[in-house]
Amino acid sequence: MNVDLHRRITRWRQADADRRTANATANLSRQPPFPGRWVSAVALIGGPALLMTGILLRSPFSFVFPDQLAAYTRHPTLITAAYACFACGIILLCPAVMTLAQRIAATSPLWGLWGGCLVIAGLFTRIFQFGTDHLAFHLTDSLGLQTMINAIDDYYLAWRDTYWHPFRTLSGPAFIGWVVLAIGAYRSGALGLGRSIALGLMSALALGTLKGTEPQSIIAAGGLCVAFVPLGISLLRSGPPPSKRAIVWLIVFIVWHVLGQIFGAAYGPRG
Repeated sequence: MNVDLHRRITRWRQADADRRTANATANLSRQPPFPGRWVSAVALIGGPALLMTGILLRSPFSFVFPDQLAAYTRHPTLITAAYACFACGIILLCPAVMTLAQRIAATSPLWGLWGGCLVIAGLFTRIFQFGTDHLAFHLTDSLGLQTMINAIDDYYLAWRDTYWHPFRTLSGPAFIGWVVLAIGAYRSGALGLGRSIALGLMSALALGTLKGTEPQSIIAAGGLCVAFVPLGISLLRSGPPPSKRAIVWLIVFIVWHVLGQIFGAAYGPRG
């Protein structure tokens, strides 16, 4: 029996190695057509890092919404930074997931298609909810804490009684999409078993308006770091550095963006 078990394990390991070799071969000279190697690498590294940063910044406070609003009244800069980091991480996860989905699709097209689409739909849902978080915090400044607690209570009741809404319908993919993507990553050989399981842990990340940090949120973001960051580093190492022209255009874009923020802040309210 022990000999048979050893043979089964050996065959399983060999099949896993074969899948990973086939996927690596299929992606050997195939850089991400969109959004490109550098954007993909930055997204794969920066997305999980920003997500974890936001989760840790708000971890000292209870995850339920009244306590999140109360924390904002006491530490507005900290809570604003926490939610902003979380939202920026979600935005960067879109190109990161596209990159992994393309790698999966090289050997398992349907798993790459469905996993990528489901996860990205779920990410849009989280951005929608960040908008309600942002509005709630700023209205707390003008209306007061208790008024906003009552308002969010009413919002939760109204949302529960809403029979159909696009972002209510897409709440499911925010959870199940990561499981599908993780299975596809393993079956295609894009990721090994351990990193695929770590990726699937993202299905445990809490979803909803003014949801703070729960223990499983840290585990989920940690699993995402394990799954994505090494892939981002390997992409950075897989090709030449950016050209001088690309660097110049990046500087131009950054300067234009900074100037836009400065002049927008100075003249926007008057307009």
